[in-house]
Amino acid sequence: MAGQTDNRAPYAKIAAHYRELIASGQLQPGTLLPSIKNLAAEWNVSTATVEKALRKLRNAGLVRGIHGIGTEVLDQPAPMSSGAQRQDRGRHTGSSWGTGERSDSHQAAVVPAPEEVARALDIQPGSDVVRRSRVYRDRHGIVAHSTSWIPAWYGKLVPQLAASERLTGGTSLQLIAQATGHPISHRIDTASARLLTPDYARLLELDPDNPQTDPVVVMTAKFVDSENNIVEYGVDLGGPGRTWRTESEVTP
Repeated sequence: MAGQTDNRAPYAKIAAHYRELIASGQLQPGTLLPSIKNLAAEWNVSTATVEKALRKLRNAGLVRGIHGIGTEVLDQPAPMSSGAQRQDRGRHTGSSWGTGERSDSHQAAVVPAPEEVARALDIQPGSDVVRRSRVYRDRHGIVAHSTSWIPAWYGKLVPQLAASERLTGGTSLQLIAQATGHPISHRIDTASARLLTPDYARLLELDPDNPQTDPVVVMTAKFVDSENNIVEYGVDLGGPGRTWRTESEVTP
């Protein structure tokens, strides 16, 4: 964000820069990155730092090294994000989009809670809930179909939650916290592989009569506020071929 100091190590800054260029399509598959020597001069760092940045990109599956030629950009769909990762991104940037992503098909309505949703929100099946859904896409197609289930009383506090348009002024969790005065204190995440049902196929804009046989990634996130109220239950259905990936620094 503007005005904030970037305290990342130089190799991480270089890797993040090229990750953004690759994900946004500015660097097309097959493109060769500048040589290690040229990158070191451009970023005013050592060649060892550049090699560490390139290793980070290789480990992410974004590039490959070709002996005697250089570092080539690969054509590979980006992994999907978990609800927790999107929450973190929204808190820091104001948007849940990943690099190179956009969202569309924003829909919202007050509906009876399905049994799975009712269990997650600790309410009675059939109780009113706000269902918000959107589709995340990148240049490869659908990254994930995402649905947020929110108890209806929060929709009364924040009316735009039930409107079929992109939220303004923050994410759903931020808006609810502002309205109630209770910040989100913790979240519970799950990840599983499920067979593609006809309903899942429709959400992912596939032919429900000829679903693929490979399983897809389904991730859920339950968000709880400081008063131990369950505020939201999110379900992210990964597009075909999408994986989930997380990364963290390991210190001795």
